[in-house]
Amino acid sequence: MHAKGSAPVGSYDDLDPLGRAAVSCLRALRRDAALPAAGPLADLCGLCARFGRRPLSAHAEECPCLGGDEACFARLVELAAAGEREEALMLAMLLVRADVAPLAVAMAEQAGLGVMRMATGAGARVH
Repeated sequence: MHAKGSAPVGSYDDLDPLGRAAVSCLRALRRDAALPAAGPLADLCGLCARFGRRPLSAHAEECPCLGGDEACFARLVELAAAGEREEALMLAMLLVRADVAPLAVAMAEQAGLGVMRMATGAGARVH
């Protein structure tokens, strides 16, 4: 029997780069609850850990499975980054307390956009 939220619902390799980045950060949080300040994704993971409805389940970093909580977290980041705030808010309320959900969406949007900028090289500034 799997812990709540950890039942496999897909494959990690089927995620797009943004989803993989989100899940990787969540898995790192499981290993080290005191993540160093690694940016917006780590901040979002911290928010979920502090205000989560329950502890989020994550598979081991090298696991090819994608758990239910991981899929929800990845989709939250993807939807928020795409500007789909209402859809992202529904997912956020599955993960964190309702009063914190709008903040989670805002953080997910910033995290997702940051990962997308890094992936496309748009995050580099020219001096």
